Amino acid sequence: MSTFAIVSLIILAVLAIALVVLFFLGRKAQKRQEEQQAQIEAMKQTVSMLVIDKKRMKIKESGLPQMVINQTPKLLRNSKLPIVKAKIGPQIMSLVCEEKIFDSVPVKKEVKAVLSGIYITDVKGLHGKPVIAPPKKKGFFKRAIEKAQEKAGAKPIK
Repeated sequence: MSTFAIVSLIILAVLAIALVVLFFLGRKAQKRQEEQQAQIEAMKQTVSMLVIDKKRMKIKESGLPQMVINQTPKLLRNSKLPIVKAKIGPQIMSLVCEEKIFDSVPVKKEVKAVLSGIYITDVKGLHGKPVIAPPKKKGFFKRAIEKAQEKAGAKPIK
């Protein structure tokens, strides 16, 4: 057997082992996420709140309780989270927002939010009206293309 065949078989075996390990780790992570989602669903409650401010911040600067900061893994402490500062009743609280609804949370407006602890899972308008997300900003490249097309007299691409 040639050395090329031996090397390729070893590489193939290592890739197969890595694929099997990733498969089992993925299943384990999926089960863990399903358990966490079930806990969030069990703890959720609807609350009326006034959104004061929202931004993406590092967890250390977010104003969350120290116990929450201590429980986060060390690798995630420098990552930025979507944080919403809101007034719930007489209290002003810092809450963590779900990433997919963060852009649709209106600032300086009263909304009904579905909370699970300090985690915002859903936001609705105050009287059951859906919250309208602001239009996404166009990137530099897309704006440049539109300007060039306007000068050329062509229809802009949407």
